[in-house]
Amino acid sequence: MKNENIPAFLKSKSLKELREEIDQILTKLERNDIDLNSSFQDYQKLIELNKRINQMFREKVKEISKDKKILNDKKKIK
Repeated sequence: MKNENIPAFLKSKSLKELREEIDQILTKLERNDIDLNSSFQDYQKLIELNKRINQMFREKVKEISKDKKILNDKKKIK
């Protein structure tokens, strides 16, 4: 998967912060009193938040896989 261009302000946020921001946007989008332009901007922000979360999970999977390989290698040596 190609490396997405994630804005710097999103890279510094924790998963919890990203989730809270997503929840706020979804709550706003569920209201009926918002205009189309605002909805489009919120949708674009959701896409960026989702990209960052996916990137975080990919990084964590790589880390876990690496740790698992190291653990398995240590078991083989014993």
